[in-house]
Amino acid sequence: MTAAARSGEDRARLVETVWRERERAHIARATEFTRAHLERKARGEKHPIWDFLFTYYPFKPAQIKTWHPGAGVTLENGAASRSGWKYYSASDPQTNSDAWVNVTAFMEKRGRTVDYIENLLRQTLERTPRFGCFGLHEWAMVYKLTPEQLRHRGLRLRIGHLATDRVVEDSYIVCSHFDAFRFFTPAAAPLNTLNPTRETQPETEQPGCLHAGMDVYKWAAKLEPLVPGELLLDCFELARDIRLVDMQASPYDISEYGYAAVPIETPAGRAQYAELQRGFALRGNQLRQRVLDAIALARAHAA
Repeated sequence: MTAAARSGEDRARLVETVWRERERAHIARATEFTRAHLERKARGEKHPIWDFLFTYYPFKPAQIKTWHPGAGVTLENGAASRSGWKYYSASDPQTNSDAWVNVTAFMEKRGRTVDYIENLLRQTLERTPRFGCFGLHEWAMVYKLTPEQLRHRGLRLRIGHLATDRVVEDSYIVCSHFDAFRFFTPAAAPLNTLNPTRETQPETEQPGCLHAGMDVYKWAAKLEPLVPGELLLDCFELARDIRLVDMQASPYDISEYGYAAVPIETPAGRAQYAELQRGFALRGNQLRQRVLDAIALARAHAA
């Protein structure tokens, strides 16, 4: 580590007009991503597709709308607007001086989290994607349940409960993602050919998994403010796109919300799902690399 890196002399410096415009653009984009959810929430309405992005992932719309430049960047005259923000420092807190993310303070507090995310994303990125699961995790989550037991009780199953159960029984279940597998019904869990656990997650995560792709958003959010806001929103956008396909390929009928099914119970539907997986795997790996690059930059600026 050079003395310049320790002192912050090698940080890129954004003039105020530039970073203010980036901040405005970020807020506008994030507002588009969150507006409908906030409007539904104000009316007390739930949505079986999109609520997942704000309930399963515990990041509030206000957090999504908050722009950070990321590690290694100085904001000209940023002290006043960043006053009191966690993990920010200023050259002179008493005036509207320059401000930047205090990487050293973040690493001291959350270094183990950074290590875990870095290891998980790197191992996932290096692993060959697999495209043979066909979204059957969602089917395994309703296996042998009654209508009253469904998570989305306001939705019916497209092909009925008995036919849904038969699809599960007649399929080769290969779910590699622990946070999907843990929601399998007790009757479905033994049907999975894999046994992913929280402890083995870095060894079992693979980029073809839709839930692993959605989770890149989770890992980026956990690293704020080390990652640039634009990267966080790109990860959110991927999670949003994957979530729709996850529900389209599920046994639930979401036609009343204007979305057609990806009927994975048919050969054509499975081929369609696998093709969509390939696109998501490519996008997910690109974002994983960008998050890893942000971590590497942060490490270069840690004292």
